[in-house]
Amino acid sequence: MQDIDKANVATSCSADEAVCVRPSVVVIKVGGAVVEDATSLGNLLEQFSRIEGPKVLVHGGGRSATKIATSLGIESTMVGGRRITDGDMLNVVTMVYGGLVNKNLVALLQANGVNAMGLTGADMNVIRSHKRPEKSVTLAPGEKNPVTGEMVEEPTKVMVDFGWVGDVDEVDGNRLAALIQSGIVPVMAPLTHDGEGHMLNTNADTIASQTACGLASVNMADNSDKKLFDVTLTYCFEKPGVLADPDDDNSAISLITEASYAQLKADGIVSGGMIPKLDNAFAALHQGVSRVIITSANDIEGAQGTTITL
Repeated sequence: MQDIDKANVATSCSADEAVCVRPSVVVIKVGGAVVEDATSLGNLLEQFSRIEGPKVLVHGGGRSATKIATSLGIESTMVGGRRITDGDMLNVVTMVYGGLVNKNLVALLQANGVNAMGLTGADMNVIRSHKRPEKSVTLAPGEKNPVTGEMVEEPTKVMVDFGWVGDVDEVDGNRLAALIQSGIVPVMAPLTHDGEGHMLNTNADTIASQTACGLASVNMADNSDKKLFDVTLTYCFEKPGVLADPDDDNSAISLITEASYAQLKADGIVSGGMIPKLDNAFAALHQGVSRVIITSANDIEGAQGTTITL
């Protein structure tokens, strides 16, 4: 694997090297209804193409996977915002995420003048995971118990086997950096592998968070004390941010700290798929990512939306 080439990176330091300005890289994650809506997606990709400098696009596609699974007679089961992935569903998500959604995005980016390359975690071994063991999950009232098949009426803890779902072990930020420095824009699908020949369905928000962390931890080839990239992670979807009232798009919360996040969960304001998104946002900040923003697909540069901070 090639070393990081400093000549291709606009890193500047003061004469005494006490202060270094690291080049920025933007990791944009797009999901939700945006991926399925041609107008919204086209608008987002046009904005993305105008972002100057190094950038990465991470995508979801769960609604497309659910739709195609249904057409094939395969039931989709979600627990706490996460998909249970048996063998049949693994085949569906591999085809949809790694093929249909990923390659359509790459083609659209090429049409916008962006030299993109679609990747799963298996490609170049950039993201390796392990199969998630059974996990204790607290079901919210109204959720279906995957063990009994019944709806729960109060918060209920159950042990859940998520099937072929991956929890990330390692991201090879150096290989991603080498692609980026070659003028290639990685387009990451929410699939990883275990190094033993198995693909694993992996939450797209996790892919975005871990990709951002991998790039934030890449070091200069000749000085391991100086990190290469200053990373901004932006989660964008059809809403203008994290909403205090899910029915009011004008209720976006401007700032969420770890303390306020705990309270928002306790009050039931943040629930479902927003929980793993925010969990990943805070994990990224703890691992060196500089900024995390959750915002609308119409505002991917984060002028509005919700800022996540420690």
